[in-house]
Order: sequence, then C-alpha cells, then structure tokens
Amino acid sequence: MQTLEHCRVDARIEAVCSKGCSQVRQDIAALEAGAQLPETRDLSEEERGTLLRELKQIMAVYGDACRLPST
Repeated sequence: MQTLEHCRVDARIEAVCSKGCSQVRQDIAALEAGAQLPETRDLSEEERGTLLRELKQIMAVYGDACRLPST
C-alpha cells in the first residue's frame, strides 16, 4: 500500500511529465538550483527530493534526447 507522501509525489511527477521532455529537463534544473515549481509548493523538502530523484530516473531513460542547450 502506498503512503500519502508517495501518492502526493506520484501525482506531481505526472503533472511535471505532462509538460513534455524539454520542460521536464528545465524543471529538473530549477529544482536542482533550489527553485520551487507550482507542482512542488506544498511538498515537504523530503518529498521534493524524492520528486527530483524520480524525475531524473525517468529522464535517464531518454539519454541525450531533448537535452537542455549548454550555456
């Protein structure tokens, strides 16, 4: 059985991923920089960390597809 925390994170993952590959990469970069996303405002620090780790795992499947341009 899933915990409430896990359900909340899963719902946010779906919301972020629905924005598309390039935006998910931008959102990952923003989260790594400590920024809040609309989808993470009501999550605890631990939940945001879980969300970030899971987003990275999901995007690792895509390899270099839709990478953010180097600055």
